[in-house]
Amino acid sequence: MVSLQPPLCDFGWKAPDFNLPGVDGARYDLAEARGKNGLLVMFICNHCPYVKSIRERIIRDTLELKAHGINSIAIMSNDPADYEEDSFANMKAVARQYAYPFPYVIDETQQVAKTYGAVCTPDFFGFNADLELQYRGRLDASRKEAIADAPRDLFNAMLQVARTGQGPREQIASMGCSIKWKTE
Repeated sequence: MVSLQPPLCDFGWKAPDFNLPGVDGARYDLAEARGKNGLLVMFICNHCPYVKSIRERIIRDTLELKAHGINSIAIMSNDPADYEEDSFANMKAVARQYAYPFPYVIDETQQVAKTYGAVCTPDFFGFNADLELQYRGRLDASRKEAIADAPRDLFNAMLQVARTGQGPREQIASMGCSIKWKTE
């Protein structure tokens, strides 16, 4: 398992569209996923210890952000051939087990992850109402173990985006497992 940090925010970068199947049987694109004040695009998976350690906080934060007009979508781009835990069937089971309050979709071709420049799980992309990137940072200071009372970096940044359309200029990169790319 390789631990990576994505690059920091490229302010104003426009969210590329996608059309991906969800674990609920529906398909989701950018227009359907967005909220009136923005969109949080999360690249996550089932097997990554970084994602597992923050799963409940992701759920908490996305539920609270929805009340502020920020919708969320989670994209799984790993190659499940080497990681059975990331299979579509297991994605359905995890989404059901944790009652994900956001669409959980699969990027089978990995093209969406490549287009977004996603490098790890979790990798967070926070967009404003105009779908311009305003946040590319961590959820909080936790890594593989939760830090009690850690400031809610992602939540606070996206709350600022909901209120002002602008993200904070100071951001700390997320950290996680590398995306498991298919071998050609």
